[in-house]
Amino acid sequence: MKIVDIRPTTVTVPLIAPLRHANGCHWGRFVRTIVEVETDNGIIGLGEMGGGGESAEATFRAMKQYLVGRDPARLEEMRFLLCNPTGSLYNNRTQVLAALEFACLDILGQAWGVPVCDILGGRLRNRVPFASYLFFRYPNPKTGDGEVRTIDQAVACAKELAATHGFTTHKVKSGGFHPDYELEVYKAIAAEFPQHKLRYDPNAVMSVEQAIRFGQAIEGLNNDYLEDPTYGLHGMRRTRQMIRVPLATNTVVVGFEQLAANILDTAVDVILLDTTFWGGIRACVKAAGVCETFQIGVAVHSSGELGIQLATMLHLGAVIPNLSFAADAHYHHLADDIIEGGLMKYEGGSIAVPTAPGLGIKLNRDKVREYAELYKKLGPYPYDMDPGRPGWFPLIPNDRWADHTDATIPAIPFAD
Repeated sequence: MKIVDIRPTTVTVPLIAPLRHANGCHWGRFVRTIVEVETDNGIIGLGEMGGGGESAEATFRAMKQYLVGRDPARLEEMRFLLCNPTGSLYNNRTQVLAALEFACLDILGQAWGVPVCDILGGRLRNRVPFASYLFFRYPNPKTGDGEVRTIDQAVACAKELAATHGFTTHKVKSGGFHPDYELEVYKAIAAEFPQHKLRYDPNAVMSVEQAIRFGQAIEGLNNDYLEDPTYGLHGMRRTRQMIRVPLATNTVVVGFEQLAANILDTAVDVILLDTTFWGGIRACVKAAGVCETFQIGVAVHSSGELGIQLATMLHLGAVIPNLSFAADAHYHHLADDIIEGGLMKYEGGSIAVPTAPGLGIKLNRDKVREYAELYKKLGPYPYDMDPGRPGWFPLIPNDRWADHTDATIPAIPFAD
């Protein structure tokens, strides 16, 4: 069995509403590259990667929107514009490898008649639990609905997601507004769900001092962990020494050298394993084994998946014994998917691990064509820019917070 073809297709799939985050915004849609790997016996395996899979030339052309009109002497400004250390995690060749690994595992599972989790050692669980993954949001560009900016809107969104999908863990994705305001939001959600677990993720934008202050302020809540409050292993270590809330990361431990450094001098209690950031499912399984040995917690991270990558997350969650936390997923923010059967269903806050051979999912060709055409119409969007704050970019640590009282609705290009 040999590979005879690799076919990438870039799609853009609508979100319920644009998702605001510490480095910018998802502009009402996800852009993903679907990869099909075909073998000489006609099996097609599926992979997925974030972004549009641009060539080097296209990448340089894309930098025009960042740099045209700016002073070339302001090199530190350019560094943060182009290489913000958390934003740039989403743009490296490791993810190319991951997408191809997904597809090859899918091929092997189909050829052998078994699901991918059986190739990886066999499932330990049939369902993987997920957190609600709450975002601040701009209104939907078409309907004007779905805004999450105020405390009441955040609590209402959490209640809706819990009622619809059965979530009992709530992750507050934040870092765009001042930490004092986001602390109020976090406490309000905790008060609404006193029996539920909580986690807070500001994407590393706080200073160590702010992180300590925030961590101490939430010590009495039912926290899973505080995720990436500040940047860098040493900053996380300093924070960890001063608070009684476990720290988690998907930012400063995303490879084995960093994992070794964390074990030798612990800065982070929980490693969030991402099947793209780590270069595939198998790398995540290996990392989980190291964490099991040294009693470091693990969870499954989300980097903005469609159904193909979600399937990889489910197979990963099925096989690692030390998955002691609900997984993350952006998935319930999607308005649609490109797989047969549409969006996978949550039941009781969890999703069933596929049982069909390979990844257990197939492409809906009509949806792929539809959303490939939508990508051609709309093009990419700058993940690390905020449509409501033209010219803005964050520092690490940040001191350029959005105004939570500003109800301005930005103009975001979207399908008619």
